[in-house]
Amino acid sequence: MNLNQRISLFVKLGTHFKEYLENLSNKKKYKLLNKAIDNSIAQNSFFTRESINLSLLVWSKNLSRESINNFILNYNFKTSQIKKKVAIIMAGNIPLVGFHDFFCVILSGNFAEIKHSSKDSYLLRYILNFLSKQDKNFSNSFHICDKILVDFDAVIATGNNISANQFDIYFKKKPRIIRRNRHSVALLDGNETEKEIELLGKDIFSYYGLGCRNVSKIFIPVNYDLNLLFKSFIYFKEVINKNAYANNYDYYRAIYLLNKDNFYDNGFVLLKESKKIGSPVATIFFEYYKSVEDVFKIINKNSSKIQCLVSNLNYQNNMKFGETQHPGLSDYADNVDTIDFLLKLN
Repeated sequence: MNLNQRISLFVKLGTHFKEYLENLSNKKKYKLLNKAIDNSIAQNSFFTRESINLSLLVWSKNLSRESINNFILNYNFKTSQIKKKVAIIMAGNIPLVGFHDFFCVILSGNFAEIKHSSKDSYLLRYILNFLSKQDKNFSNSFHICDKILVDFDAVIATGNNISANQFDIYFKKKPRIIRRNRHSVALLDGNETEKEIELLGKDIFSYYGLGCRNVSKIFIPVNYDLNLLFKSFIYFKEVINKNAYANNYDYYRAIYLLNKDNFYDNGFVLLKESKKIGSPVATIFFEYYKSVEDVFKIINKNSSKIQCLVSNLNYQNNMKFGETQHPGLSDYADNVDTIDFLLKLN
């Protein structure tokens, strides 16, 4: 398939997602997709139909022809190239978290050797089947590996810090992108509106806080009223009804009580003062500051651990409230340009 054919194929997928979301009541027409969603929810204790639909919404927008055409303007795609076999080791923390890597590998004209997560396999397999039905040649562009990866030219692997270190050692002789744990932070100055704090709640609670784009740490000025946060977060109280989330809430609440740590509790999320960047599920760390410049120094020092900065204050590539879970095609994980990496393999 040439580049235009690959683009057209992904546009069909985006249109499919869009039409599904516009016709959620039509269970019969989207029987196979609904089955994949139900299986995914059974497979991953943190997945819900709402969170999966959010992921499909993001991809329905990103896979429009306009979006993809604007995306490829930044690159020089070769008309003829040697197809490289790129191994993709996917995470499974949020729905379709590894799809962007797959999209990049296929769009760049390479072959995807897929090692999907055991916690998120049904949605990806549905997509592969859908694309293969649209173009019979597509099945020659990928393979799902159920065993140990042995035959590949490059690798894109995502995991926690421990597994990432192992990936670095295991794949040291191959061109590679290795992704580690990352978290997102918010910087408040006290002038935010109630609506903006509510939108911050989306950045925190979407996907139950499991993504690298989820805010897990909030920097607040000295004397900031934490009740302002709790007041707006109440819109997300339903998260506690998810057993996997509630188990984390109960566990860390018990740990903090046993350790006699100071924390704030509103019945579904814990606020705890900490210098750390990444917080556990159902906990949000916060840190007081006297000077914004001090926060900027902390952010720079921990840049390798931070994916997004949410703030009204202009600093680097900060994001507005409520936008972290709607990344565009150019919003690469770890800020590593995957397409550039793939095009340089030839």
